[in-house]
Amino acid sequence: MDVAPRTAEQDVVVVGGGIAGLTAAGLLAREGVAVALLESHYQSGGCAGTFRRGPWCFDVGATQVAGLEPWGIHQRLFTHLGMPAPAATPLDPGCVVNLGDGEPPVRLHRDPAAWRQERRRQFPGSDRFWDLCAALHRANWAFAGRDPVLPPRSWWDLGQLLGALGPATLASGLATTATIADLQRLTGCGAGVAGERLRRFLDLQLRLYSQESADRTAALYGATVLQMAQEPLGLWHLEGSMQALSTALEQALARWGGRLLLRHRLERLHPPQRPGAPWHLAGVGPGGAPFLIVAREVVLTLPPQTLPSLLGDDLPQAYGRRISAFPDPSGALVFYGAVHRSRLPPDCAPHQQLAWGDPGSLFVSVSREGDGRAPLGQATVIASVFTPARHWFDLPEPEYQHRKTAARRGIEAGLQRLLGIIPADWLHGELATPRGWAGWTGRPFGFVGGLGQHPSRFGPFGLASRSPLAGLWLCGDSIHPGEGTAGVSLSALMAIRQLLAARGRTWHWRDGDSAVG
Repeated sequence: MDVAPRTAEQDVVVVGGGIAGLTAAGLLAREGVAVALLESHYQSGGCAGTFRRGPWCFDVGATQVAGLEPWGIHQRLFTHLGMPAPAATPLDPGCVVNLGDGEPPVRLHRDPAAWRQERRRQFPGSDRFWDLCAALHRANWAFAGRDPVLPPRSWWDLGQLLGALGPATLASGLATTATIADLQRLTGCGAGVAGERLRRFLDLQLRLYSQESADRTAALYGATVLQMAQEPLGLWHLEGSMQALSTALEQALARWGGRLLLRHRLERLHPPQRPGAPWHLAGVGPGGAPFLIVAREVVLTLPPQTLPSLLGDDLPQAYGRRISAFPDPSGALVFYGAVHRSRLPPDCAPHQQLAWGDPGSLFVSVSREGDGRAPLGQATVIASVFTPARHWFDLPEPEYQHRKTAARRGIEAGLQRLLGIIPADWLHGELATPRGWAGWTGRPFGFVGGLGQHPSRFGPFGLASRSPLAGLWLCGDSIHPGEGTAGVSLSALMAIRQLLAARGRTWHWRDGDSAVG
């Protein structure tokens, strides 16, 4: 582990060693910028990290990756950084969704034709809805491929945005304020039993990616995430663990001369006192030793809800009011278990959803044989449930333990319904609440996602990567285009392009030493 001196100077400091921070720091190092990445935990990865319990390796939060297809964001990044992408296999199906209504579960096939046939069986008469989503997705994908900046906060930002627009983008812009539920109604696919069943499916899937239900998820965002499991895109299963993605990005950072400072917790950000003066970052390092780093610029990947405490009276009042007006992101209850593989159904899919009552609908990830997460003949089972986060911190300890035990029992009951695992089958089991997430990630109240992809907070209406304080840039799951490993990597790319442009430098994709775009 690299250790910062008590007082050090740096050109750029990136705060937060999740996927967004690792990506941002690696891109800066590739450009020859002297960069240090601060991470409060003992390892990188954040919500996409891992931990071990005896012979089992558990993915903390994220259990699947997007953007590893040819010219997907992660493939482009690793090519640019001159490093191989981590080994991964495509998920087919991307997910199996049990709506809890006694009907066969919905299988998200990787092959678009097979998925079309599945939709027609599961949701008769819904073709118009899916066709509209596909058209919006095609426009979104072409737009995203031209690396726009959203929302624009300077003439340079606006130029990048206008340069990315095309006829299809302009047409899809008519849906900027619409939700996925609006599209369902517009296409006449919301009525009757089939429409209600489709809506339950959409609510389950969108909650995973946008933290919102169909009537609160921006249509332009939802139309794309609903296509993520199918070729030419796809969802991927990393070999070894989710930590493989962070490890590969760490190696890229080291290759280009960047520094990773683990166990360095930022406590205060002091903006420049005059034009041209540096930022001062104060915090606590290994062993409780204080540190002070002086930097020309700062890239912050932490949730924007941390800015009031980090900046104090230096936070512009209007900006502070906007941040305080955002609704809380979700917290999570996550059960981490291990079983003998023989206790699982023979056709057990790696990723499943179950509409469930208490404590809520489950998203379940099951390790594959030989993927490094469990000994041969065994499997890890991870089940997560969204929950409001703050109230877990207000409970007296006896009440907290009571609710934690009840939540675990509810999740185990759901897993018994979904996979047939009875309590005696568990070789290991433990539950993490938002309290645990707060300790692991350092996020306020253990928030596990961004601002939620409501139309009022998506795209042109979202929080900008260019902050109102010169030299402070934001990226991560609260910044366009949103959550997930692919989304936060795209936000990091956008912020770094802006930072370099502010220095009069033009950023471009590289293949080795040659520009490719």
